Amino acid sequence: MLPADSHVHSEWSWDTWVGDMEGTCARAVEIGVPAVAFTEHLDHVVWTADRATLEASPELSSVADGRGRVSPPAFDTAGYLASVERCRDRFPELHILSGLEIGEPHLHREAVAAVLGAGQFDRVLGSLHGLPVGETFFEPPGLFERYGPAAALRRYLRQVPTVVAASDDFEVFAHIDYPVRAWPGPFDPYTFEEEFRLALRAIAGGGRVLEVNTRVPLHPEVVRWWREEGGTAVSFGSDAHLPAMLAAGFREAAHLAEAHGFRPGRRPFDFWLA
Repeated sequence: MLPADSHVHSEWSWDTWVGDMEGTCARAVEIGVPAVAFTEHLDHVVWTADRATLEASPELSSVADGRGRVSPPAFDTAGYLASVERCRDRFPELHILSGLEIGEPHLHREAVAAVLGAGQFDRVLGSLHGLPVGETFFEPPGLFERYGPAAALRRYLRQVPTVVAASDDFEVFAHIDYPVRAWPGPFDPYTFEEEFRLALRAIAGGGRVLEVNTRVPLHPEVVRWWREEGGTAVSFGSDAHLPAMLAAGFREAAHLAEAHGFRPGRRPFDFWLA
């Protein structure tokens, strides 16, 4: 059995016009995914995207101003939760979890609390997508242009302990290697072992779960370092923004987790524990 996919987006995420909650549920039943958590984007940071990124994404360009500053729209909590309930009725054989992926949860705590208090969210992820540069935020590859890839990744990983210490609204830290998605060429994690271990130690010390994200397969050494720094649980996330990407790479990810001592929980949607 495949692990649960605990990081999935649908049409209720502002950057996912091609998303389809019902289509994703049907895909889960088709391929044997036992549980899906729709962790929709909850973002409040205004950040600056480069022209190429905006040209490639109508979702981003639709909420960007003339200077490329992207302002994520408000999350439709009621509409999203009603959609989850409809899917639960339509797919009773599938465990469907409600959820959020909170971008930079440490920076907008009151706004985050208002959304969390408006409904039941079964799985909440915390994400770090960008860093401040002057008066705005940049994501990779914008960060790479300003600092260089190596320095940007080090800044990113050193910020993770701050995110964990300043917010207890999330239980899973998502895609710890997020900047690697824009990495220019082969990536060598050993060059950044000290920074990875610092971030992993903070996540473990905060009692959180590490996500094994398969959008870009997490390097096996990071999972090993997670165990060595006190990590006791992992979840799996495809970061799918359309049904076809659900649980992509999950067989390999499950083998990786098992090789480092993690085992499935009692229920299909439980975290894997060491």
